[in-house]
Amino acid sequence: MPTKKMLGEFEQLVLLGCLRLEERACTPEVMEEIRRRTGRDVSHAAVYIALRRMEKRGLVRSKLGQPSPEPGGRAKRYFTVLPAARQLLEESRRSLLRMWEGVESP
Repeated sequence: MPTKKMLGEFEQLVLLGCLRLEERACTPEVMEEIRRRTGRDVSHAAVYIALRRMEKRGLVRSKLGQPSPEPGGRAKRYFTVLPAARQLLEESRRSLLRMWEGVESP
């Protein structure tokens, strides 16, 4: 059962990266998507740890892909965003928009 807890900014970025990447959502691809869209460099470990924590919370599901073809190639772990995470993302977005109402830009 997912924990009903707000998402942090980094978790939101990671989940949005996964949603954009769909079936290609693995740690290196999510890192690149965040960097490309935000200009923010993130570490492999930070993204992977965030995804595994969210998996424990029931927000994402993972599966191992096929090993890469080179000798000793490792399999990538691919992540799928579950409905509970999508709901939390939407709630976070609505909350931020409500907070921005009436705030003027300098």
